[in-house]
Amino acid sequence: MTSAHPPYDVRIFHRECVSLAQAGYPVKLVVPHSHDEEREGVRICAVAKPKGRLGRMLGSVWAVFRRALAEKGDIYHFHDPELIPAGLLLRLLGKRVVYDVHEDVPTDIQSKAWIPKPLRGLIAAGMRLLERLAGVLLSGIVAVTQPIAARFPAQKTILLQNFPHPQEVAFFRNRPYQERPFRVLYAGSITRVRGLMEMVQAMGYLQNHPLQLVLIGEFAPSNLRLEVEQMPGFSRVEYLGYKRRPETLEVLAQSRIGLVVLHPIPSFLVSQPTKMYEYMMAGIPFVASDFPLWRASLNGEECGLFVNPLDPQAIAKAIQWLLDHPEEAEAMGRRGRRLVEECLNWGVEFTKLTKLYQRLWQPKISGKREI
Repeated sequence: MTSAHPPYDVRIFHRECVSLAQAGYPVKLVVPHSHDEEREGVRICAVAKPKGRLGRMLGSVWAVFRRALAEKGDIYHFHDPELIPAGLLLRLLGKRVVYDVHEDVPTDIQSKAWIPKPLRGLIAAGMRLLERLAGVLLSGIVAVTQPIAARFPAQKTILLQNFPHPQEVAFFRNRPYQERPFRVLYAGSITRVRGLMEMVQAMGYLQNHPLQLVLIGEFAPSNLRLEVEQMPGFSRVEYLGYKRRPETLEVLAQSRIGLVVLHPIPSFLVSQPTKMYEYMMAGIPFVASDFPLWRASLNGEECGLFVNPLDPQAIAKAIQWLLDHPEEAEAMGRRGRRLVEECLNWGVEFTKLTKLYQRLWQPKISGKREI
């Protein structure tokens, strides 16, 4: 169940839903979409697309709840904090309910520009209380990073990290690094706090190299594109818009460097960027924000360069170093891909999800009702 994500979200659809369907589970995804359909073994159950943030929070939440209840699931797995009230109501109706926590929501609220500053602390405190209630009453919690998992009861929480799918790793094995065009890639939501301005400014410092910055994703807000198009560095940007998964993988295979220079806001400091691991999967080095959690996840392996994400010159120098040292850059890419193949992959993570589902589905020997 999701009220805020697109129907083909990488974590929700491609990793969790499709993997569960391949494992033999009948899977239905309730999501704002234009129509019902079946894709890759997953039945997509559409609810009306909301108009604006308020419409999503007031309308889509309960539309998703009603449709999910009508589909008569055995386990209800939801992905958005705004769905917590719906999840608690499902739990009161005797359903097995799982909350998939993608981010540190109370911390993230403190950085939301659309929330008036005087209200952020109050709303964050309310969300912290609501999540604590969810941790007590819901059947299971799925957390995307260890700092997030630590906020919920250990006995019912699993860590399910956003690592690449093993089936996708194979796509890049016969893509020689030195034959790839001079493209540096950013794929994801295109926003200020995800380093858009700094990436484009960095391109302005790299005038002596035939390099292009390729952007995949959607601008948020949409008028941000008009602003960034006025920057000198944008002449070296190729904007491809939103791409579905197969198209994104093909662009990855035709890139030399990946960028993930998120700003050091509190919620990003405790996140693990999916794109960094996907760059590693593709066998290319990355230039990434120098956050301790990101470094620690690589087990000491040098798979890219870490920089101050607020310094466009530092970003440009890191890109230039990788261009000037192609053999070392290729070696970083090889180390990254090996790390993904051996341990930082969805195959390892997915077993945790199936074990959680099996535990929730098996009745207690004592006959006591499971929380």
